[in-house]
Amino acid sequence: MIFKSLDEIIHSTGKSSNKKRLVVAGADEAHTLEAVCNAKKEGLVAVHLVGNIERIKEILSDLGEDSAEYEILDGGENPSEVAVRLVREKRVDILMKGNVQTAALIKSVLNKDQSIMKGELLSHVLFVQAPAYHKVFAVTDSAIVPNPDLAQKKAILNNVVDAMNSLGYKEPKVAALTAVEVVNPKMQETLDAAELKRLCEAGDIKNCIVEGPISLDLAFDKEAGEIKGFSSPVVGDPDILLMPNLLAGNIAVKTIKLFGQSTVAGLVLGATVPIVLTSRSTSAKSKYMSIALSAAISPSSIEN
Repeated sequence: MIFKSLDEIIHSTGKSSNKKRLVVAGADEAHTLEAVCNAKKEGLVAVHLVGNIERIKEILSDLGEDSAEYEILDGGENPSEVAVRLVREKRVDILMKGNVQTAALIKSVLNKDQSIMKGELLSHVLFVQAPAYHKVFAVTDSAIVPNPDLAQKKAILNNVVDAMNSLGYKEPKVAALTAVEVVNPKMQETLDAAELKRLCEAGDIKNCIVEGPISLDLAFDKEAGEIKGFSSPVVGDPDILLMPNLLAGNIAVKTIKLFGQSTVAGLVLGATVPIVLTSRSTSAKSKYMSIALSAAISPSSIEN
């Protein structure tokens, strides 16, 4: 399955007779609430808002919304903890970061006393719709794991492949990116990429096709692959870019957003529910797209 746009994913998988239950940690922030209200109007989510109750009601009023249509909870000193408790109690299907620090939300998610972890670790994935490319692709990890070792890269890969599979991608094509397309013992990322490819071919990593080590130009440019004699089904057609570390991933996604005229949606995987984790400066539109994608990925739902 190939999606050419994020809207196509949302319309084909996110909108149905069932809607998801969303909780916002720190909902007293205008851009976040605007995105949440739009998702509610589209029938994607039922909404739980955690934070400063009076401020939340004030923002909802400014947006022309009736606060009585929302479940609003006092976040006290730690709205992240309150929101995560709703996840643990299986009262919601999506967790969203609002006006709280990322570190505080992640700490609550990882808290052993109320852990909501599903996978081996949390990782961030950015879904990208770029004018210069023929389909939506995913970039991981650019926000959570600084210098992943081989085991962590495998976990990051498993997280994003599970998400892609849930969207209808049976065997997403993965480019394990490095600076070069050959194994260099002095470059650990090339050794890791080659091993991830071997593990995939051996069946230890499932439901995807992994190519690595592979450089960015070979991943996206089929002609470059032909010139260099590099043959792979991933060349010119990747669905997932697996970054060697957070530094490379962070620079890549910021370049994509600033200069690529791309539409993006980001979320965190590895917990029992998708986590919408965007910067507080992220536009309401991008936050809405992230909510919609999380609704498409989340398996649970309630009847309208």
